[in-house]
Amino acid sequence: MADYVMADDLLELLRKVDTPTVCNAIEVAQGKRGFNRFTRGTMWHSKPGDPAIVGFARTAKISGLAPATEPTDVIRSRRMDYFRAMVGGIYPSAAVVEDVDYPNCIAGWWGEVHVAVHRGLGLAGAVTNGVMRDLDVIDDGFPVLAGSIGPSHGFVHVVEIGTPVNIKGMRVAQGELIHADRHGALVIPHDTIPELSMAIQSVIESEAIILGPARQPDFDIHKLEEAWAKFEAART
Repeated sequence: MADYVMADDLLELLRKVDTPTVCNAIEVAQGKRGFNRFTRGTMWHSKPGDPAIVGFARTAKISGLAPATEPTDVIRSRRMDYFRAMVGGIYPSAAVVEDVDYPNCIAGWWGEVHVAVHRGLGLAGAVTNGVMRDLDVIDDGFPVLAGSIGPSHGFVHVVEIGTPVNIKGMRVAQGELIHADRHGALVIPHDTIPELSMAIQSVIESEAIILGPARQPDFDIHKLEEAWAKFEAART
């Protein structure tokens, strides 16, 4: 994974399509149903309608429900190590940060300051099971998908950097490719990446078999039966 460079045309395509389409496309690429590396439950998006978050994960864990027990200089040093780690790896990259206090998260790590900093460092967006805030003033161009919205930063501090994380049931390791939008997030299996462009096109074409007739004024049950037979033959 560390040596993988994403083609510009695939990156552009992934930013245009929604996460459900990518989820379907992964199953097409794998030739079977049952793909399950995605978030569970409803999440909150900072800028609904923005292009999808696409990036290789830069992972970390935070906590904010209670004060840190380590010395202050250790906590401050680790936060700077966190920022250094965020700019490591290959691009495009996205922050994937687990709040270990879940489901009792209170720490709004993703607010005006951290959005501006991460965007300035070149990351494409962030996915977290934790809290975001400052929704009216955070910068454009850095979407955040979060587990909740809240007003406080609590006692927020970094507890781990670069370790595997769990975001609402989605396990992510450092360097894995993610795709996220208002529907949720998923991990794109590395072995499906070479097939993904064709798989996405296949999903779009197979759905058009139904959507085209269904949106015509003369659509009826007979046209549905005819179209659905073709649809079933085409889809995974």
